[in-house]
Amino acid sequence: MPDIKLLNIVGARPQIIKASAISRAISNFYADKITEILVHTGQHYDKELSGVFFDELEIHKPDYNLGVGSARHGRQTSMMITGIEDILLKERPDCVILYGDTNSTLAGALAASKLHFPVIHIEAGLRSFNKNMPEELNRIMSDHSSTLLFAPTNAAFKNLMHEGFRPENAPPYTLDNPKIYLSGDIMYDNTLFFAQLAEKKRAAILNELSVKRDNFILVTIHREVNTDNIVRLEAILTTLKSLSEEFLIKFIMPLHPRTIISLKTRLERLYNELLACKHITIVPPVSFLEMTLLEKTSKFIITDSGGVQKESHFFRKPCLVLRKETEWIELVNNGTAVLVDADPEKIRNEFRRFMNDGSDLEYPGFYGDGKTAEFILKEIMMMF
Repeated sequence: MPDIKLLNIVGARPQIIKASAISRAISNFYADKITEILVHTGQHYDKELSGVFFDELEIHKPDYNLGVGSARHGRQTSMMITGIEDILLKERPDCVILYGDTNSTLAGALAASKLHFPVIHIEAGLRSFNKNMPEELNRIMSDHSSTLLFAPTNAAFKNLMHEGFRPENAPPYTLDNPKIYLSGDIMYDNTLFFAQLAEKKRAAILNELSVKRDNFILVTIHREVNTDNIVRLEAILTTLKSLSEEFLIKFIMPLHPRTIISLKTRLERLYNELLACKHITIVPPVSFLEMTLLEKTSKFIITDSGGVQKESHFFRKPCLVLRKETEWIELVNNGTAVLVDADPEKIRNEFRRFMNDGSDLEYPGFYGDGKTAEFILKEIMMMF
């Protein structure tokens, strides 16, 4: 019989993908030691989360789906806490693993810690230092409800120390005596795995989009600060359109439905101009493997996504960040990611710099060796 029962809690497609690194490591190294139970809160409904999605990516299907769906933060989180409590009391796991900074993360942290199940937080210590972002509050509260905290970067590890976590704590580890680790990033594990899978299964997308490797710009825009603020959205897309025409280079834009709705309803003229521009291709959101391949084969990336910022580094691609701040400050300090916000002048200047000098940048190994999931499970096994 396995020695440990582990409850994985996720709430959206990106978290399912993160959890897959843990699932693969269990299968490869601890199949006879760890029983994994995957709980999907249903925080974000995604029509792509079908059996095909899990089979294609070789991902463990959820054992439970709470089907919570969209709601106001308080209502959504309370429904998730109730559902997670029921599962915890039924399954009685040895520990609970949480990822990142969603409402599902917070709900899992509160439900488990109040029932005295040890919480393990992966991607601990990340801070944007902007508490107006709900994600920032989720990160902080989840970290302070955890027993084992795995920081993906040195900056994240130092953030935990600044908040009072002590690296010198000795076992046994508890909520009052937590352990912090500099672990590396499980998304680097995933990038290595899924990049190979994408080349095998989704290489055709380059021909479908009529682009050549290292000769197009990948753009993603999905954060509310950009999609719901029409002044910002117009400034960003007008600037990108002019740059595409100046440099005669293709821009591939898999735009979030929220972005498309804002364009169609409030910036219709700009939307039509973008559609008519021969250097810009707007497409619906692509699959995870397709996105992975587009990141890998782009010249560089423009995004407001935290995950895509990291993936740009994994694939050694420069990145313009359409935000005022980032959790991945090491990328900014390294010069491979630049915060341009929605400022047309900054976007133009940094775009031109990357077009001319992007090949001279260096990409240090900030995120570990690609074996982070294995390391995390080893530490969990030592705790029990």
